[in-house]
Amino acid sequence: MGSRRNGYNKESFILSVDVGTTSIRCHVYDKEAQIRGSCTSKVVPLYPEVGHVEMDPDVLWKGFISVVKGAVQDAGVQMSQIEALGISTQRSTFTTWDRKTGVPFHNFISWQDQRAAELVKSWNRSCTMKIIHGAMKVAYFLTRQKRSLAASVIVFSTQQVTFRLVWALAHYKQVRQAIDEGNCCFGTIDTWLLFKLTKGRVHATDYSNASATGIFDSYQMCWSGFLCSLVSLPLSIFPKVENTGHNFGSTDPSIFGVSIPIMSVMADQQAAMFGECCFDVGDVKITMGTGTFMDINTGSKPHASVAGLYPLVGWKMGSEVVYLAEGNAADTGTAIKWAQELELFSDVQDTSAMAYSVDDSDGVCFVPSFSGLQAPLNDPRACASLMGLKPSTTKNHLVRSILESVAFRNKQLYETMLRETHIPITKIRVNGGVSSNDFVMQLTADLFGRKVVRPQHREMSCLGAAFVAGLEVGFWTTHEELKKLQSTDKVFLPKGIAKEGSNQEYNPVLQRWERALRRSMNWYKP
Repeated sequence: MGSRRNGYNKESFILSVDVGTTSIRCHVYDKEAQIRGSCTSKVVPLYPEVGHVEMDPDVLWKGFISVVKGAVQDAGVQMSQIEALGISTQRSTFTTWDRKTGVPFHNFISWQDQRAAELVKSWNRSCTMKIIHGAMKVAYFLTRQKRSLAASVIVFSTQQVTFRLVWALAHYKQVRQAIDEGNCCFGTIDTWLLFKLTKGRVHATDYSNASATGIFDSYQMCWSGFLCSLVSLPLSIFPKVENTGHNFGSTDPSIFGVSIPIMSVMADQQAAMFGECCFDVGDVKITMGTGTFMDINTGSKPHASVAGLYPLVGWKMGSEVVYLAEGNAADTGTAIKWAQELELFSDVQDTSAMAYSVDDSDGVCFVPSFSGLQAPLNDPRACASLMGLKPSTTKNHLVRSILESVAFRNKQLYETMLRETHIPITKIRVNGGVSSNDFVMQLTADLFGRKVVRPQHREMSCLGAAFVAGLEVGFWTTHEELKKLQSTDKVFLPKGIAKEGSNQEYNPVLQRWERALRRSMNWYKP
């Protein structure tokens, strides 16, 4: 279906923007899902004080506008040829603003921000939480519902919006005032962009973004009234939750000269999952960027976890809801960037060759926990460490140990997923910057004892949001059609492995690393 707005048929395109932690990228996609034009701008985080991580909403907005215009220009097409816009965003970064004027009350508070750490700690230790845990244990005993068991060990984390929002309400007087006047909007990045793009007509989010805030009940599919009353958050400030593929409204014509229908908003990990065409139960995608996010498609039911896997809404399109279970390791790209700043290597592309240039890491173990350890160990007090150094240790050994640690964390997450979900894995696809490292990918395939596929497109979040928007307007019609558009860069096959998941050769190295991991835990005393 070409765009017939001007009375004759000309090629049409889908526009997609991904607002990440370090950059905003925009791509123009054609029918073959090929990128016809692109534009990127940097996201500059602000650190107003120790542990605080923020972003300026106006700078973000200007960045968004400039990449859209830049990508369309780069593609050499007209804005009128854009059939739909899809938006993918980092999760759990939020702000609040004045409903009438659209002016934000404060900067975006990033998902990386630690200002609510003390609040989270005291809540997790509180009598209230002990009572909830106790009640849920009893409920599990009576009903045998896995959901109650999961709730009996649930703890709050700083990555969720919940207590950063509680903090904002306590510290910003204007926010409380606006709430009293019924004039306060809360929103993650997607919601703020929708509000700005529609000139204040739309205050909405989608299920994938809402489910990542920690304030959303994925079982009831609505904002959690129970949690809000528990921590005193007013339900009036939350956006309406819509399907992931949905006509959210059109951009105000004053912005791009024409109005473009906004047909999808999606959280970045879920968008990457969709871009990888992980539509079937048991499909796994691993995004290896700043952190590692491993997601498994659990089908039409949310997965209740006791080991720190997070149940998320993957997407909701029409009446179909797809749920994911997610585990993450926070410091994948961080560890590699740190090694680069220490000048262990000059170009990231060299690291694979450096690691292969030695037979092993000479007994050196690296623990990549600059910001604690996530699932399945869940220890915020763990430290990053290098152990087993000798006079014979070279740069190559250090680099190899750092890359190994990334693959070892992958294995931990993968085994947690197998153990917890009991879902047979159907396929594993990888993306993100670190996935371009052949050493890490080959070792990951060896440790999993499974084939691991790396696609040609590395920017899957953008593609996923484009796919959803394209399906909504009939630009593409079926999931099968999308699968055919996938292009593979490289397939990593496990080598020399007797049976799935048992890599004899690496067992001693892995055991030594797990010992180092245990030594690094509980390092920072509260």
